[in-house]
Amino acid sequence: MSQTVAVIKGDGIGPEIMDATLQVLDALECGLNYEFIDAGLVALEKHGTLIPQASLDAIEKHGIALKGPLTTPIGKGFSSINVQLRRHFDLYANVRPAISFPGTRSRYDDIDMITVRENTEGAYLSDGQEMLDDGNTGISVIKVTRKGSERIVRYAFELAKQNGRKKVTAVHKANIIKTSSGLFLEVARDIASEYPEIEFQEMIVDNACMQLVMNPHQFDVVVTTNLFGDILSDLCAGLVGGLGLAPGANIGEKAAIFEAVHGSAPDIAGKKIANPCALLLAAAQMLDHLGMTAKGDAIRQGIRAVLENRRDMVTPDMGGTGTTDTFAQALVEHLKDLKDLKG
Repeated sequence: MSQTVAVIKGDGIGPEIMDATLQVLDALECGLNYEFIDAGLVALEKHGTLIPQASLDAIEKHGIALKGPLTTPIGKGFSSINVQLRRHFDLYANVRPAISFPGTRSRYDDIDMITVRENTEGAYLSDGQEMLDDGNTGISVIKVTRKGSERIVRYAFELAKQNGRKKVTAVHKANIIKTSSGLFLEVARDIASEYPEIEFQEMIVDNACMQLVMNPHQFDVVVTTNLFGDILSDLCAGLVGGLGLAPGANIGEKAAIFEAVHGSAPDIAGKKIANPCALLLAAAQMLDHLGMTAKGDAIRQGIRAVLENRRDMVTPDMGGTGTTDTFAQALVEHLKDLKDLKG
């Protein structure tokens, strides 16, 4: 039975990196069909809204979406498209792997960890945000629920269990924020007791930032609340060379959206120099989610092989002299060679 994926090409460099990614998926013969839907600036121009109802309906129908970077207009009353999608589909788990690849400009060359971030509550809720009448005081409420904490911590432990990970670290600020962060930590301890085979560690967020920089190898799976997860996942991306190698999965019970987490980079749009790795790695996460883990691994191993052996085909940000298209071409050729060898 074939799977249809709702595809949002995105703004700026989105269409270029999406075309490269779909070329690789087709080369893998995954049996995927694509329904192209609009969101972002393209949707605003065509439909007068950043996320048309037809696009939401398509994601709901197929349960899977692959998304390029989107631009939310600044200062015009528009709320974040990504936040809207997460809330609409209750995509409570944001999963961000940070894996070292060869030939990247990074301090470490052997990082392999995952950040699991609660995606729907915490400090990013619009509820409770208020500017007092004098304009001198802003108020923001952090709301953490037991249900939200339980499902994100359990997701992290199940992810660790299914992927042979040995350790889960809960990052918090319960020493100061004793209510919301304290509740998260209490729940994390309770859930951890159900998984005695997995080492559990708890760490205050400021210390976690320092430890990630000094000794990131002590971490395996990190689980935390919304704001801390947003910050820590970008820090982890910095450990492996930046957002150009940072995929993200947004997982809910009825839908999942996979994305490149970097911006739309309008300054280089159309120049064919955009690095497609983040979206390619997001596509690999999507294949894992669909039960095609061997094909997902083939993408990751293929990227590694291209970065090691085909520097002339790699984009300039990775130290190469190639383009978005040549990167995809090199990856497709690698996958074809593997198929020929097996054949």
